[in-house]
Amino acid sequence: MYDVIIIGMGISGITAAIYAKRSNKKVLLIDKAMPGGTLNNIDKVSNYPGLVDISGPDFAANLFKQIKTLDIPYKLEEVKSLKLTDNVKVIETTNNTYQAKNVILAMGRRPKMLGLENESSLLGRGISTCALCDAFFYKDKDIAVVGTGNSALQETLYLANIVNKIYLINRRDGFRGDSMLVDQIKSLDNIEIIYNANIKELNSENNKLSEIILANNKHIKVEGLFIYIGSIPETKIVPEDILDSDGYVIVDKYLKTKLPGVYAIGDIIKKDVYQLVTAAADGARVISYLED
Repeated sequence: MYDVIIIGMGISGITAAIYAKRSNKKVLLIDKAMPGGTLNNIDKVSNYPGLVDISGPDFAANLFKQIKTLDIPYKLEEVKSLKLTDNVKVIETTNNTYQAKNVILAMGRRPKMLGLENESSLLGRGISTCALCDAFFYKDKDIAVVGTGNSALQETLYLANIVNKIYLINRRDGFRGDSMLVDQIKSLDNIEIIYNANIKELNSENNKLSEIILANNKHIKVEGLFIYIGSIPETKIVPEDILDSDGYVIVDKYLKTKLPGVYAIGDIIKKDVYQLVTAAADGARVISYLED
């Protein structure tokens, strides 16, 4: 029996585990993937206090090292089901069943897709949501990026050093990202911004992306398309009665759900600012609210 099980090993979950360990609680971290969450897909982190242009994977590696240094138990297993209504919470994974007095949900979000007919079949065959993972495959090729926020801008700047040309598809007439990043984008000759544009169709050859077609019927030949149009909370295993209409976990100001002993932190909850520093803050706060 654990005092607390934390599901998710992004920065919010790992921070919560560090504070739980320091509070002498019996804690377990569970995640189906690599520790660090979305950090593993980020080229550079330049807005976290005290860290100057650290790579996302290096940041994730440091967090994982801290877990091991503090001797915090963790399991790399996929959670298949949650039983959260009783005093003793039951977490079933692909390999084991665990019990805890408290559960902290920290699974984060996954990339939102365009919803086009053959999009899923072209994922990994020209379509990507991770520049750091896949940029190498598009060296000296023409690609497109779709998005208007910081993620789209940062990843476009990273890709611009590798590919031949980038068509930056902006579905608005302006950007939602930082003006500093926008200025850098506009200064590069191999980036063409297309405003007020939506992709309506994807064409392929030999089961690989070959062309995107915009809503105005403009055809653009590309071999890659990187999608950064927002995120969806990873809550498919979470009881629907603690979710809002957008799939985010509903919590109060103490990060508690309406289920006793069940909390949620990081990007899985709805908030005004989704940043590494706010996710870490959630992880630091939540431990002081746990039930005995």
